[in-house]
Amino acid sequence: MTTILEPAPFPIELTRTRTGLEQLEALRDQRIAMAPMLALMNMRLLEVSKGRVIFSAVPEQRHYNPQGTVHGGFTATVLDSAMGCAVLTLLGPNTGHATLELKINLVWPIFAETGRLRAEAWVVHGGKRVSTAESRLLTSDGKVVAHGSTTCMAQSA
Repeated sequence: MTTILEPAPFPIELTRTRTGLEQLEALRDQRIAMAPMLALMNMRLLEVSKGRVIFSAVPEQRHYNPQGTVHGGFTATVLDSAMGCAVLTLLGPNTGHATLELKINLVWPIFAETGRLRAEAWVVHGGKRVSTAESRLLTSDGKVVAHGSTTCMAQSA
């Protein structure tokens, strides 16, 4: 029987003693609870390796803007989360990061009927303090609906 964990931030002991890659492997393998934002955005970590992550995200009507499409904030959050996690895979124990800059391009509208999306993110430059990453958000048939880039700064906890 699988125990369903309530969404929660990563346990502090985990972030202090494990690398970012190890933290995300624990998330992928459901050994720890997903972060509350991942639950809100219907996101699941599918794949993780050094400098790269793949998430799925499922838009719903609760993510709609007043005009009847998925809000750009949903897309920005999904891409920001994926790119930030790609950067996290390069960080050591007791080190976090913050987004300094986020740029997204919304190239196709998203609806609940669009179905499951795939967010692919990879590190372009992994520096000691500053890293950059890029991402794509794709439909199940491979159509790009958005893409983006980020700059993140590492910080010791």
